[in-house]
Amino acid sequence: MSETPLLEVDNIKVHFPIYKGVIARQVGAVKAVDGVSFSVNRGETLGLVGESGCGKSTTGLAVLRMLSTTAGTIRFDGTDITHLSRAALRPFRRRIQMIYQDPFGALDPRMTVGQLIAEPMIVHNIEPNRAARDTRARDLLSMVGLRQDMAERYIHEFSGGQRQRIGIARALAMQPDLLICDEPVSALDVSIQAQIVNLFQDLQARFGLTYLFIAHDLAVIRHISDRIAVMYLGRIVEIAGREALYDHPKHPYTQALLAAVAIPDPDIEATRPHITVTGEVPSALNPPPGCRFHPRCPLAIDRCRTEEPQLRDMSNGQSVACHLA
Repeated sequence: MSETPLLEVDNIKVHFPIYKGVIARQVGAVKAVDGVSFSVNRGETLGLVGESGCGKSTTGLAVLRMLSTTAGTIRFDGTDITHLSRAALRPFRRRIQMIYQDPFGALDPRMTVGQLIAEPMIVHNIEPNRAARDTRARDLLSMVGLRQDMAERYIHEFSGGQRQRIGIARALAMQPDLLICDEPVSALDVSIQAQIVNLFQDLQARFGLTYLFIAHDLAVIRHISDRIAVMYLGRIVEIAGREALYDHPKHPYTQALLAAVAIPDPDIEATRPHITVTGEVPSALNPPPGCRFHPRCPLAIDRCRTEEPQLRDMSNGQSVACHLA
């Protein structure tokens, strides 16, 4: 793994305006992502974790430029891609690919698997020769653990795990540098999840891939990630190396997330501390002042209710946005 950042995200915001009335006057905005910063080094896996609705997938789509940012900067391999035109962005689209949670919804059911994998090679003129494209598509199927003769079949003929392998093969056809994996195993059985996660790791070792791995399953995130960023209500509240985060979480929200994961040892489970989080996640339309977690935090003080904490560096490479850390 290199120490050179491949992806640098600096204070990006993605706000969705809300309009009302006959003249469509803007009356507010949903602050789905509200000042997120992180970097991902070459060959590294950065896990992005948090509750549903915290802005994880929106962040991934913004990095891919499938959503426009309201503010902030996205740099890929040293180039600012935040406001590039579609034509200027085209070479970068080949190098940044996405793996979706639902491969069935992302793949055309009218095309054979071989055609699905070959299509991006045609669009980006990677391989103009049809026979070579077909051979490459079959090789990619083998690479992700499927038989080559499956290239003649259609997507509805496959199981969920096989469909995800096909989605990975299609992304690999572009020879990407960065894969944004948006909940790629959350819809799969646990045994299949392990197979797909192992496949991601094997492909990373083979091709030097870089991953932004989005998930809510802390066990999966721990297994695959080098570093982990924890999101809450559009903001990152903690970033740390895998072992540091799980052994010494600093932010009360991170501690609560980890406490919610059962440990298969009754003696340890009975003695470890638990942080109880009550209430619902506030609305991203009108987030609370100060620390966004303070309405649910059992440790909140007056300062938390008025002053928004910023990410600051701690020991062991951890960064945390908490007044009490």
